[in-house]
Amino acid sequence: MADIVYTLEGGVYLNITNKCPCNCAFCIRSKGDAVGDAEKLWFDTEPTMDEIKKAIDDFDFTKVEKAVFCGYGEPTNAYDHLIEAAKYIKSINPNIKLRLNTNGLSDLINSRPTAKELSEVFDSISVSLNEPTAEKYDKITRNIFDGKAFDAMLAFTRECVKYCNDVRMTVVDVISPEDIELSRQVCESTGAKFRVRSYARGR
Repeated sequence: MADIVYTLEGGVYLNITNKCPCNCAFCIRSKGDAVGDAEKLWFDTEPTMDEIKKAIDDFDFTKVEKAVFCGYGEPTNAYDHLIEAAKYIKSINPNIKLRLNTNGLSDLINSRPTAKELSEVFDSISVSLNEPTAEKYDKITRNIFDGKAFDAMLAFTRECVKYCNDVRMTVVDVISPEDIELSRQVCESTGAKFRVRSYARGR
């Protein structure tokens, strides 16, 4: 069984699925089987909700200030488990701040609007912008949505901004400085904050 809860550079992360509609050229999971203190982040079979709850129970969340749903897959690909797990952690520690790291394609993945419900259980939402144009985005993310992903991701982010006080969009520093600046402008058009992530660090 792969690790569901793991730590990286002092942060606590939850890995609840390996499914993802993207195959990003820079994805950290292409670099190895695990990061941080995890021994393995690839599941042989997708975890059940009972297994996710057990992993949460086995880790002392009562003293954890922040935790992030971000593993070797897109968390919203396990949407029901994601919502339930987030609520479960909040029931254990109501003061914990939960962040969702997502590709922003939840509405396409789940065939319905999801931003409002996600914003009700997460204190912070971080959306991977990756590139400033649809063409470049599709090329680097290699997603399955046939030209629909970029606009859907921006629409999802705008909806999150309506309901969540802390929404950011990120790019990884593997793209050019010019594209980073253009990405900043795209991000600002959604109302979200902007962050450049280090490929070397992976988060």
